[in-house]
Amino acid sequence: MPPAELIAAVRDVHAGGKCIPPEVAAQLAEHVADGQLTAREIDILKEIAGGHRNRTIAERLFISEETVKVHVKHLMSKLGARDRTDAVAIGVRRGIIHL
Repeated sequence: MPPAELIAAVRDVHAGGKCIPPEVAAQLAEHVADGQLTAREIDILKEIAGGHRNRTIAERLFISEETVKVHVKHLMSKLGARDRTDAVAIGVRRGIIHL
């Protein structure tokens, strides 16, 4: 960061403003664009966190196994998760679920 920008940033922060580096702002923008999980997707994520398979989740939530698979697919996409474990980790980090 050039000295003039640094001085301006310090003044802005001192005055109560915020200074967010462009790299951080870009990462934050990615998460703001994430779709919000529906209540049912959160239910499914909680069940996944409990270690349950799709069949068991379906039985516990009184829905079909195919419906569970659709919800899992959507929540994985919305969270940007690579797998079920990653989805749970992201959910915990973002405060969506608690273990």
